Amino acid sequence: MTLTSNERTIIESAIRDIPDFPQKGIVFKDITTILNDPEAFTTLQDHLKKRYESYDLDFIAGIDARGFIFGATLARDLGVGFVPIRKKGKLPYTTVSEKYALEYGVDEVEMHIDAFKDVKEARVLLIDDLIATGGTANAAASLINKVGAECIESCFIMGLTFLEGIKTLEEKTAVYSVIEVD
Repeated sequence: MTLTSNERTIIESAIRDIPDFPQKGIVFKDITTILNDPEAFTTLQDHLKKRYESYDLDFIAGIDARGFIFGATLARDLGVGFVPIRKKGKLPYTTVSEKYALEYGVDEVEMHIDAFKDVKEARVLLIDDLIATGGTANAAASLINKVGAECIESCFIMGLTFLEGIKTLEEKTAVYSVIEVD
């Protein structure tokens, strides 16, 4: 299920362009403005609910931090559990972790070791606001699969198709971007 043209117009009109951020020549797509636009946020969440209500999900895992907002709301709408995937050192209980490469170094994401409550082969949707190079998303999908769950799809509000993130993530799981930017 994809957006209708009316849904696309409502959501895209709520996204703010910020020129020259984080550096000159880049136009940053700020999707946080969807959150303070009730029509756009409701349209987006209703679309996601319709798309995923037949997926027989057990959990939704959201990537720190905007993935928490979209994921927790969708988990509530679908009546499934929500699992936060956080940056290293932010979770209070025993965790499992996955490292990923940055342009200059390495970072790491973590999840509680019991995040999927012993649900055998839990069906998990991974969600975040944006996929660019895909380092964090790839690490998060690997983390889900590492603990014996199945990352059945990764969903992003916006996918930057001119970068390699979507292509590399598709080697692990299906990928859906609500809005794609070439």
